[in-house]
Amino acid sequence: MRTINEIIVHCSDTPEGRNDKAEDIRRWHVNGNGWSDIGYHYVVDLDGTIELGRDVALVGAHATGHNANSVGVCYVGGRDAETGCGKDTRTDAQKVSLRVLLQHLRARFPEARIIGHCNVSHKQCPCFDAKNEYKDL
Repeated sequence: MRTINEIIVHCSDTPEGRNDKAEDIRRWHVNGNGWSDIGYHYVVDLDGTIELGRDVALVGAHATGHNANSVGVCYVGGRDAETGCGKDTRTDAQKVSLRVLLQHLRARFPEARIIGHCNVSHKQCPCFDAKNEYKDL
């Protein structure tokens, strides 16, 4: 198993309310980017369902320079449907599921810090302060 020292939270950068799934994101990553698979290890749907993405044993493709030792977690959303601007669009169900998933991952990888993609890149993603929100985990 890889050494995991970061759990990086992302958004799919899709309009609020659009019900995309892991298979949609996989198709974008494979067909649009030419990657071998979806870049994230987990995707949290609008209804809170946690979908598996790339196997955690495999290096992801979600945070340049941080993929080798991280797990990528993505919630569906992150864009205001009207303005197109970045926005924390998490549903209540997504908030609950993200917390449960991150608790599970911290138990599995106790040395890993939980951060947002914005903490390691010049992006708004995940459109909320994940590092601060999950500092208690």
